[in-house]
Amino acid sequence: MGKHDFKYFFHEGLSNMFSHGFMSFAAIGITVACLLIMGTFTLVAVNANELLADLEQENEILAYVDDSYTRAQARALQSELEALDNVASVTFISKEEATASFEEQYEDEAVLQDLDPEIFEDRYAIKVKDLTKQNQTVELVKAVEGISDVNAHEEIAGGFITVRNVATVVCVALIAILFVVSVFIISNTIKLTTFDRRDEIAIMRMVGATNGFIRWPFVYEGFMLGLLSAVIAFLLQWGLYEAVAQGVDTNDTLQLIRIIPFRELWPVVAGTFAGAGILIGVGGSLSAIRKFLQV
Repeated sequence: MGKHDFKYFFHEGLSNMFSHGFMSFAAIGITVACLLIMGTFTLVAVNANELLADLEQENEILAYVDDSYTRAQARALQSELEALDNVASVTFISKEEATASFEEQYEDEAVLQDLDPEIFEDRYAIKVKDLTKQNQTVELVKAVEGISDVNAHEEIAGGFITVRNVATVVCVALIAILFVVSVFIISNTIKLTTFDRRDEIAIMRMVGATNGFIRWPFVYEGFMLGLLSAVIAFLLQWGLYEAVAQGVDTNDTLQLIRIIPFRELWPVVAGTFAGAGILIGVGGSLSAIRKFLQV
């Protein structure tokens, strides 16, 4: 493709895009909405996965040692616990260390007196490799002779896993549906242009114009529609993400939820939006022009 061909195709594509201003605006609006929805659910899934990874690192199963066991017997259980499936690490905490920790955390003696004496027993802090298998790991720990009780925050782990799975499924489904919708909208928009120019296309075919020469202006039109949609969607996604992140940070006084900064995500988001927008635009153009090029 020569330099003059490029200028011609670009000019024709730009003219086509503005010749149906309302429909082009509608196509851009629909594509932006689709990209924004897809991006939002994808970012929710990414953050849910990150939160789950953090939870896996910080979440601990507390296994209390039978109070009839001596310190030596209690420590001897460590190798047995480390050998269990899905166990990442095992840390022994003596009753003296547990007491000192709680005294540091709770200075009110009345609070200390109301605590269950069990929390001051020797125990093991166990971290798991895969949080989705925590329930099975808890059962394995309970089965170890010498372990009197096990404490695990299964509800929290289950909640994060559920959020991650739902977000992932919804994200994949929406991407598939909205991608098809976007291609359909842009395809129909460009079909209007090709329908208005059907006589011109027929004449160009009769004088020997190749399918490629006829097709390229429409490809450029779809490319520009998709790219413009991607730029607008990216800017809106950026603003929306920052607003949500700031809202979560303001209201999450306990700092339980960590939102990934957008500066760490923007290259991937920008690249994905650009690729998806261009693919939708060009795909819609090729779909629209195809039947007009049939012999």
